[in-house]
Amino acid sequence: MSGFSPEWLALREPADHHARNADLLAAACAPFAQMESVSIVDLGCGTGSNLRGMAASLPDHQHWTLIDYDPALLMAARRCLTDWADAVQTNTGADLQLSKDGRDIRVSFKPLDLVANLPSAFEGAPDLITSAAFFDLASKSWIEKFARELAAHSLPLYTILTYSGDEIWRPAHAHDAAVLAAFHHHQVTDKGFGAAAGPAAAGLLSDALKEQGYAVEAAQSPWELGVDERGLMQALARGIAGAADETGMLDKANVRDWLTARETAVSCTISHIDLLARPQR
Repeated sequence: MSGFSPEWLALREPADHHARNADLLAAACAPFAQMESVSIVDLGCGTGSNLRGMAASLPDHQHWTLIDYDPALLMAARRCLTDWADAVQTNTGADLQLSKDGRDIRVSFKPLDLVANLPSAFEGAPDLITSAAFFDLASKSWIEKFARELAAHSLPLYTILTYSGDEIWRPAHAHDAAVLAAFHHHQVTDKGFGAAAGPAAAGLLSDALKEQGYAVEAAQSPWELGVDERGLMQALARGIAGAADETGMLDKANVRDWLTARETAVSCTISHIDLLARPQR
């Protein structure tokens, strides 16, 4: 599975938290409002950003199981969560026991290959499966397999920031459309799950879950980046240009010209979709 550096994940975290659709977050957390505790599995957890973005909306006692293929990211998640918490105890084996804003949060870390051993992600009878910026990396066949496994356990899913393909950079540039087309071509290459769904992922996931009898709600969660996010825009532009260049679809000079312009862009909008799915049967 394709890796992401802790540095990139840290750079994008504020934009991710700002983009998360507030109404869908409230709807996802509402069923747990009267519960004393909640158990959550986070797929492709990275450095734990999803936990940090959701914790304040959940009950005072939480148990998170953070799953990632990359042990280095799980170690980075441990460090980031330790720094984020108000207080930390490490006397619970490999788990962390965090205190944050009056909440007690137990965190377990689980290295797991979700292609080879997906059923293990559902162990421990969690109340909710969640993820962030994850499903666009997965293949259509894996998404369908995931939907069947989720339905077999009759669990809700709340996933955010699935890339949905629309980008608007300002000011416009002559190569915007060509670079975006090449980037989308790269997005559907194998990211570890087979040919990735890329921008089609949210629709494929919604269809697969509805086929399993789920009620699905979707909401827009775009990145709206401006001069205050200059570093993120520049890193994003470099990543897009690099991916587009790898496809061989464009003249390298045109890619360089686009990147030079984009490193001084005034703003950009990058589309994402948040999705909440609840079993109905």
